[in-house]
Amino acid sequence: MIAEATLNEICDFASTQALDEVLIAELRRRYPDYHFTWCFEDDIGATAKPWAERETFNLYLVNSSDHCSKLSNDADSASGIVLAEVFPDDD
Repeated sequence: MIAEATLNEICDFASTQALDEVLIAELRRRYPDYHFTWCFEDDIGATAKPWAERETFNLYLVNSSDHCSKLSNDADSASGIVLAEVFPDDD
């Protein structure tokens, strides 16, 4: 379980930082009970819905309760977080 307040703190903090290995390491230090992953939005399946959307990333929740990790929007069963980097469209 990840409290909504904690998820909002993570989103707010990540929004002020460059999305990189330094940020992920800092999030792991601040929130050692959760697993953090960084990827690109293109790596996420088209049917997955983010828990939160920010300008530079989307935040997805990971449920690993059945020994098989899957994306979820249920914070009560979440054990991890994926920050998927979003790049602006070149229109």
